[in-house]
Amino acid sequence: MLEFTPLFEIRANVAAAQVTADGPYGTRRFIPINGGSFSGDRLEGRVLPGGADCQLIRPDGVAELDVRVALQTADGVVLLMKGVGMRHGPAEVLARLAHGERVDPREYYFRETMMFEAPRGPYDWLNRLIAVGTGQRQADQVVIQIFQLH
Repeated sequence: MLEFTPLFEIRANVAAAQVTADGPYGTRRFIPINGGSFSGDRLEGRVLPGGADCQLIRPDGVAELDVRVALQTADGVVLLMKGVGMRHGPAEVLARLAHGERVDPREYYFRETMMFEAPRGPYDWLNRLIAVGTGQRQADQVVIQIFQLH
């Protein structure tokens, strides 16, 4: 039986996408992550600048997400979070998101799986879990509720 425990909420600030359109597999978008924060019962801190979401927008409109981001805990430990997932929805909803409108996250699908790399010490328990998240895209920020999968 699957069980989920809230792990943290991440708020990642994102810059404008760098786009390579109409490639052989679809459109590629490289979206720089330039900061943010995360907070939960067991850990909190800031999102370090320098990460990115490397997306493939497939011909069927699905955005395949491939994220790498460094998180720095409140006590200074740097962790790596890797995420893969997808976002899709009705064309008119995705158009509203693309124009920076605030859209109810129930109108589109945004799910991701996460794994972590942590140094030995107080956060190495993250190295032995898989997390899942449900997200929402805002004009210049991505907000994801992340849950530990048991």
